[in-house]
Amino acid sequence: MLKVGLIGCGFMGTMHANCYKNIEGVELVAVADIRREKAEALAAGEGTQIFGDGMDLIAQADVDVIDVCLPTFLHAKYALAAMDKVKYLFVEKPVTLTVEESEAMIAKSKETGCQVQIGQVIRFWDEYVELKKIVDAKTYGKLINANFRRISPRPDWGWQDWLLDATLSGGAAQDLHIHDIDYALSLFGEPENFYSAKNVLGEKNSYINTLMKYDDFVVTVEGTWGLPGIYPFAATFRVVFEDAVVENAGGKFLLYTDAGVEEIVIEKKQLAGQVEGGNISDLGGYYNELVYFCERAAKQEPIDKATLVDAAASLKFLMKEIAFGEK
Repeated sequence: MLKVGLIGCGFMGTMHANCYKNIEGVELVAVADIRREKAEALAAGEGTQIFGDGMDLIAQADVDVIDVCLPTFLHAKYALAAMDKVKYLFVEKPVTLTVEESEAMIAKSKETGCQVQIGQVIRFWDEYVELKKIVDAKTYGKLINANFRRISPRPDWGWQDWLLDATLSGGAAQDLHIHDIDYALSLFGEPENFYSAKNVLGEKNSYINTLMKYDDFVVTVEGTWGLPGIYPFAATFRVVFEDAVVENAGGKFLLYTDAGVEEIVIEKKQLAGQVEGGNISDLGGYYNELVYFCERAAKQEPIDKATLVDAAASLKFLMKEIAFGEK
C-alpha cells in the first residue's frame, strides 16, 4: 500500500484527495491544513493523521509520497523540505512563484534523488492526450495553426483571496494561462519568436494573449479570469491541419473534414467520489496524473511526464511573456 501525505486541503487538495480515494493500492494516511475543519473533511478514516501545518506532516508522518497543494507562493518552501523526507513528490502547478525558486527545487532534486512531478494536468487530460497523438502521428497532415483558450470567472474561492493577489499567485497569467502554455511547449517546443499582450487596466495579469510563431505554423494562447462570477469556465482548443480541423469546445470533441463532422469518442473512467463546487465537470485529468504519479512511486520508476524540469522551463517562458513589451 502506497501511503500518501497531502499538504493543503482547499480547492485543489479536495480534488486530489478524491482521486487518491479512487486509486487502488493507495491510502491517504496524513493530511495537513491550518484550517483543521478542511483537513478533517478530507481524512479518509479514523486512522488518518491530521496536522495543522505541513512542516509537522513532513517531520512526523509515516508516508511514502507527499503531495503539496498549497498556494503558489508556498510551494518552494514545503517542496524543498519534503525532498529530504520522501523520494517521490507531487507539487501543484505552477511549479513556483519565481524562476529562482524553481531552479532551487531542481538543484535539491538532484541532491536528494527525489523524483518530482508537477501538476500540469493538461498533459494528462483525455482530449489533450488524444490531440498529442494526432499531432505526433500527422494523422491529418501538417499543422497549419492552433488556438488554445482558457477563460474563467474571478477565482474568489482561494484562501484569503490569495489568487487575486498577483504577488502571491502571479495572476491569471501564471496560475491559469500556464496550463495551455505548458501544453503548447510540450507539443511544439519553444517558438522562433512570440508576441504577448496583457491587460493594462484592472487586476494585474488577469488577461494575457500570446501568439507563438514557429517555422511554418502559428499558435495562439489566450487566458483570463477577469470575468463576472456568473460567466462559465471554458477550456477549448481548435487545431487546423492540412486535411481536417480538430476542435474541443462546448463539451464536444469534434473532427471536421470535407466529408462532414463527427465526434471523437473517448472512453473515460467513472469515479466513485464526488467533489462539490469547482469548475471541472469530471476529475479525469487529475485522476490520470495521480495514477501515473502513484504507479511510478510504487514501482520506484523515474517521473518522465510533467517533470520538474518541464515545469521550470514553462515558467521561465511564461515570465518572458509577462515581461514582453515592458520597459
